[in-house]
Amino acid sequence: MTDFSAKQSIGRDTRLCMSLSARPGNAGSRLHNTLYGLLGLDYVYKSFSTTDLPAAIGGLRALGIRGCAISMPFKEAVIPLLDGLEDSARAIDSVNTIVNDDGVLTGYNTDYTAVRDLVSRRGIDPATPFLLRGSGGMAKAVVAALRDLGFRDGTVVARNAEAGQALAAQYGFRWLPELPEEGAAMLVNVTPLGMEGAQADELSFTPAQIAACEVAFDVVAQPAETPFIKAALAAGKTVISGAEVIVLQAVEQFVLYTGVRPSADAVKAAATFAHGPRIGPRLNDLV
Repeated sequence: MTDFSAKQSIGRDTRLCMSLSARPGNAGSRLHNTLYGLLGLDYVYKSFSTTDLPAAIGGLRALGIRGCAISMPFKEAVIPLLDGLEDSARAIDSVNTIVNDDGVLTGYNTDYTAVRDLVSRRGIDPATPFLLRGSGGMAKAVVAALRDLGFRDGTVVARNAEAGQALAAQYGFRWLPELPEEGAAMLVNVTPLGMEGAQADELSFTPAQIAACEVAFDVVAQPAETPFIKAALAAGKTVISGAEVIVLQAVEQFVLYTGVRPSADAVKAAATFAHGPRIGPRLNDLV
């Protein structure tokens, strides 16, 4: 497809959006910039990392940066630096999106919306027991979405006892400090296991657990097919990938930043450019 990700001209009226992450990638920038090009919007998007979060958020305000996506490990730490929270972020005490309205910074959580919509549209029965690994900001969004969809039989696995127990107790689920031998009908990975980098080859669940499950859900978006997702696809399981989550939540961010909702065709074109050709067909019932 045509590369719409490079703007022909960036001027004084161009609006800047950005992301903050410990391990920034290119997929978000490629998706947002492609949508800007397809829709003829005078915006540009750039990913960043930081070791000084207060200074970075101050820069957002001081420079008039329109929006900022927030990823691990900043989703909770950023909250005291904002002026307010929208309901989705307030309910789970986690932010993945900041919108700057003339210097007033408001936190949102589009992860929650994306997870809720994906699980619902995949038709997964809320009676399905789940086993979830992780206890950070994204885990909060996933657990809250599952609870709100009616899931009641779930276990949170987290080595951080304080965070894991608090998360499980808040939403009425069990907690374990280590991955148990037995799995569950739905396995959910909300850890960096399988992410590009040092842990790229690691499975988040055992081969036996994957073979026995019905649904495999991984929030890791890079690569689009983690070892967990590849194993689940090979075994014929129902799969929800992190690439799907990140596309849906990014579309909601795009709408918050620009006030424009892109067409399904535009989203699929941008997602294909950002994440590869296999993502497009998986979005047919989602956008």
